Amino acid sequence: MADDQRLWGYPEVAAHLGISVGATRSRKSRGSLPSPDDNSVPDRPRWKPSTFQNWRPVGRGFRSDLHSSARPEETPANYRP
Repeated sequence: MADDQRLWGYPEVAAHLGISVGATRSRKSRGSLPSPDDNSVPDRPRWKPSTFQNWRPVGRGFRSDLHSSARPEETPANYRP
């Protein structure tokens, strides 16, 4: 890759998502992760950190109410989840 950005493997992606490496591998096999940016080594996909910058998981188990983009001081006083 011509890009000088460090690529993430399963451990880095797992740490970023807050899940185990096994769960990360499972999500990859189900197609629940973005496509890898580098597949040059078999069974060792790599992603650019920027790939996950605006990506959010979709589907079962994702609690969007816990990952709000609003900061607490921006939340209306009358807001009730």
